[in-house]
Amino acid sequence: MRYRFDDFILDTDRFELSRDGQPLRCEPQVIELLVLLVKNRERMVGKDEINEVVWKGRIVSEAALSSRIKMARQLLGDDGRRQIYIRTIHRKGFRFVGTVQSDDPAPAVSASPGAVAPDALHKPAVVVLPLINLSRESDHEYFADGVTSDIIAQLSKHRWLNVVARNTAFGFKGQAPDPLELGRMLAVDYVVEGSIQGTGNQVRIAVHLVDAATRLTKWTERYDRERSEIFALQDEITETIAARLEPEIGFAERHKVRVSRPATLQAWDCFHLGCYHLFRFTGRDNQEAQRLLRQSLIQDPMFGEAHAWWAYAVVLGMVYWDTPADRELLDEALAACDRALEIDHQNATFHMLRGRVLLARREYRRALAENRIAIDLNPTFAAAYCGMGDSLAYECRYEEAMAQFERSIALSPNDPQLWAFYTYGALALIFKGDYERSLEWTEQASNLPNCQYWTAAHRLVALAHLGRREQASEEKERLLAMQPAFSCAFAIEKLFYLHEPSQITCYLAGLRRAKVPEG
Repeated sequence: MRYRFDDFILDTDRFELSRDGQPLRCEPQVIELLVLLVKNRERMVGKDEINEVVWKGRIVSEAALSSRIKMARQLLGDDGRRQIYIRTIHRKGFRFVGTVQSDDPAPAVSASPGAVAPDALHKPAVVVLPLINLSRESDHEYFADGVTSDIIAQLSKHRWLNVVARNTAFGFKGQAPDPLELGRMLAVDYVVEGSIQGTGNQVRIAVHLVDAATRLTKWTERYDRERSEIFALQDEITETIAARLEPEIGFAERHKVRVSRPATLQAWDCFHLGCYHLFRFTGRDNQEAQRLLRQSLIQDPMFGEAHAWWAYAVVLGMVYWDTPADRELLDEALAACDRALEIDHQNATFHMLRGRVLLARREYRRALAENRIAIDLNPTFAAAYCGMGDSLAYECRYEEAMAQFERSIALSPNDPQLWAFYTYGALALIFKGDYERSLEWTEQASNLPNCQYWTAAHRLVALAHLGRREQASEEKERLLAMQPAFSCAFAIEKLFYLHEPSQITCYLAGLRRAKVPEG
């Protein structure tokens, strides 16, 4: 969508403001603010609504809002005295008063106070409806409301999602709105709904993720718990639900773009198609992911997700497939993550992915610090706990590492990288010398979708160290069927991210006991 006023063009597809054809440098929040005001130019936009869209409902000071308004006015050659484009409604809000031409002349009108406007980058939006209390016990009511509020707060920490604010969501309490109508009313893509019921000390919570456009249920889960400590139970349920919803929404978004692939791919389309190929975990798909993510960041240099996920695709290509473990390429990957964090330094995913690049560079302590920041920003972020586990394992802190791997698995048992959580944990257990448990973890990984040849390699090493020659021989045949090029030299090349000599020696000793070819 392109909005034109005087010499300016506000392009929501490119997430860009230009003047006389030249893009203007400005913060993403300023663009989001301008998009909100311009789209709703026939009415005043209240401060609460600006807070929900620009700061995703987080509490910010009046000074922060005033600063963004001032920056927007400066970009437009406006100021608080003249108010040519942005008019202040004293103590209430702001309104865009310039004359606008657009591809869609009908400006959006919010159907409800606090409704979330569509994001300029078309980030998927979700509303979490209040859980319905099916119990006769009145104290379950505030428990249901508390869990709902906490789910909203936790999902809001995923910066690639737009989450409808609590006050708007609770406006539907006691109702049974049609997901399709909610989608139209609140401009949301997904609806989370559910119920709570209990008798005595037992509590059951059911949750559903519904596609607003089709009314189809994309995911459902039921949780049965004892209600002995209500606040601890509330935290547990909230963390579990929020952690499991996020990857489900991501999967649904990738599927949408793949199925309805548009003729002309914009930055957002390229990004989701790139992620779709990335999570297929093949060498060919990884190359396509790198290409599409690179195309996305070229099309929109202010799209932080494209920068950070391209860097991760590069690292995965080095560890698993044909991308060479090149220092200059790792420098470029790190610079891409730095660029993403310049755009949004509060994005937990960007910090986690930067940690992955640092891990590949053998900078384990810096990787550990990045994942800690990611977890501080989003305590339910399973992949960041896995990154913590890797960082600790490669520093020989195995007990601490395993606690992090176990946490990542508990938080996201439907994660597209669950096989990797188990496989990285299995490698840490090999270095720890706990070969029996390593076998258990590789067994778990091998039964999951997209499991890679490294799982078989770790299993082979563990079997060899345990002296189980017959099983090791069978596993070696399985490994070479999956990756015919596998050899000791191949392992050394692909384990470039290991720094501790004893770990490399341990791994190679297992391969040689299993009579894996040297070259």
